[in-house]
Amino acid sequence: MSTEEPSRSITSDDRKVSLATAPNPKKIIIKNADMKDDMQKEAVDIAIAAFKKLNVQKDVAEHIKKEFDSRHGPTWHCIVGRNFGSSVTRETNHFVYF
Repeated sequence: MSTEEPSRSITSDDRKVSLATAPNPKKIIIKNADMKDDMQKEAVDIAIAAFKKLNVQKDVAEHIKKEFDSRHGPTWHCIVGRNFGSSVTRETNHFVYF
């Protein structure tokens, strides 16, 4: 696996982020965000690193939450998975769904 940073392309409306990582390219689509662009990029980068290191979704979520807690202060929440429902109340400028 390459240690180079994945290439990204972001469009303004859908905020599609293309990742050219070996061996399986992945596409991250930011579906909804109320967060500064640099913080969104940071969240995506932390998530990519977590998925490279960890295999269990609960562990990935815990890693992302702990990183954001340490970098931006408590209290962050992170949900990782498929086919689940959620309802969240959030602080302004502190939400990203991808």
